[in-house]
Amino acid sequence: MNLKKIIFLCLVSFLKLNAQSVVKSPDGKLAVSVSADNGMPQYSVTYNEKTFIEKSPLGLKTNAGDFSSGLALEANGVQNKIDESYQLRNIKKSNVHYTANEAVFSFTKEGRPALDVIFRVSNNNLAFKYKVYPQKETFSCVVQEEASGFLMPKGTTTFLCPQSNPMTGYARTAPSYETSYALDDAVGKNGWGNGYTFPCLFKVNGGWVLISETGVDGGYCASRLIGYENGLYSIGFPMPGENNGNGTSAPGIPLPGETPWRTITIGETLAPIVETTIPFDLVKPKYEASKEYQYTKGTWSWIIKMDSNTTFPVQKEYIDFSAAMGYETILIDALWDVQIGRDKIAELATYGAQKGVGLYLWYNSNGYWNDAPQGPRGLMDNAAIRRKEMAWMKSIGIKGIKVDFFGGDKQVTMKLYEDILTDANEFGIMVIFHGCTLPRGWERMYPNYASSEAVLASENLHFGQQSCDNEAVNAATHTFIRNAVGSMDFGGSALNKFYNSDNIPNKGSKRMTSDVFALATSVLFQSGVQHFALAPNNLHDAPDWAIKFMKEVPTVWDEVRFLDGYPGRYVLLARRKGVKWYIAGINAENKILKIKVKLEMLNSGATVNYYADDDQLNGKVISLKMSKSKEVEIKIPKNGGIVITN
Repeated sequence: MNLKKIIFLCLVSFLKLNAQSVVKSPDGKLAVSVSADNGMPQYSVTYNEKTFIEKSPLGLKTNAGDFSSGLALEANGVQNKIDESYQLRNIKKSNVHYTANEAVFSFTKEGRPALDVIFRVSNNNLAFKYKVYPQKETFSCVVQEEASGFLMPKGTTTFLCPQSNPMTGYARTAPSYETSYALDDAVGKNGWGNGYTFPCLFKVNGGWVLISETGVDGGYCASRLIGYENGLYSIGFPMPGENNGNGTSAPGIPLPGETPWRTITIGETLAPIVETTIPFDLVKPKYEASKEYQYTKGTWSWIIKMDSNTTFPVQKEYIDFSAAMGYETILIDALWDVQIGRDKIAELATYGAQKGVGLYLWYNSNGYWNDAPQGPRGLMDNAAIRRKEMAWMKSIGIKGIKVDFFGGDKQVTMKLYEDILTDANEFGIMVIFHGCTLPRGWERMYPNYASSEAVLASENLHFGQQSCDNEAVNAATHTFIRNAVGSMDFGGSALNKFYNSDNIPNKGSKRMTSDVFALATSVLFQSGVQHFALAPNNLHDAPDWAIKFMKEVPTVWDEVRFLDGYPGRYVLLARRKGVKWYIAGINAENKILKIKVKLEMLNSGATVNYYADDDQLNGKVISLKMSKSKEVEIKIPKNGGIVITN
């Protein structure tokens, strides 16, 4: 081989190892650059030519090969235009038109296909996943580590929820995505040592970045973010101790095989974060719905009355209460198996059906991964037993189940979630998960999926005064982070002033927020199925205007618009159902919030209902005529709220 040819081959090899390609959003504002620098696959992200993610690593390490180094980026990558429309009743927007540019960046190692990195870039959103190819005679692999990283520019601040230690918390059921967010914090930390749960929000260069993942099912594990000193965050797999040490932390895939999508939403304001549909844009239904599922409002006794009142008389009273509210369901929580019994549950189901009220039943996920004593136990972790139980539920007309205490993100646990959903669909049963992981596109993937907790939810308001003291701060956080990517079964909107069975003063924790605040959160917190923390006594001790509102508020929406806010301080947004708009806001700051907002969605001259608090958190509703400018002055005291409806 002559010298010129050697130099030419070396030059070609160098160019491949240092190649770079770009894919942009349809509007051209969001740009992703992909390169192979000295054989290391990397990417960076700009929006309006401003850097939001610095050059960050890509790649996978598997037992079939290391695909994070020594790679060459092939020239002439494939690019496609994506243009899809879909309808989904149980997310923040019922009709979605998704357009994006897709680019497939192919990497080789030692001259053989190694992996593709597939990027989808839409306006304000991007996502990527990996496709791994067979290696010689190897047609399966274990992904030992994912190199994917997110390097934040200097000056970035964080809004993150630390991952808890495995097998801690109540009955060793953690992690369950139920820790408090650290707001406006610095980069360079790693939570409590275990990283952070998705989704993760960052304030970057005057704008915002939300990182999460979607499309996780029984074929992979769920992931978290691991933080490093220099502002780099990388994908972390589940901890070995999760699920009582059972199951592998590293996921296994067939070859060729693909990973879930890593999603990034970027905005110069918080509107793209609050309004994004990227978790659902990238996935498809995994099976047909066995029936048309109904997204409902309901009540549940447990949040106010706790375990001891999971009894036949109390649940019958709550059926009557739901019927009086015009609600379609009640949730019968833990211990119904021993405190009510199957025959009486069947009797309650018949009684409820006569009143137009269906039943959701609570179950313990149990198995080998939690010590929670509440029953029913031993019915959800075994396929044959689970299906027999679901057949019984179908025979008596049960509408749905709430399955609790999962405590892990391993692939084996993701398979259990999927198996429960798949079996439940065969019997026409909807599913709510508690003590659980974040939903990752499940509203579209599983037609009978209702909602997930995966948040420091309403039960903590009952358990401790500190949670009540922090209720407004937490509520003003969830809209921007947890609830931005999936349904959130918070179980709130209490109108009792005290969290006890009779609303007795100075017994148990005291609600610090106003009644208007409670109404506002029923709009702010998105979940297709809602079981509110209302109680039968509210029919006579709560304001008539509050009860009327809670009777009418929808749980499914056609549109959402972010109006104003800041995580942990305040939030103001609008949701539409049909032609009716609900504008809701809350304030967590130690001062009265005074802002002027233009409500473009309302008609000039229209008369609207305006629910507001005075400085002492006494609420009332008044009629307000919209001005020609459509500008409204909003005034919300700390722990208060506003709601405007047309």
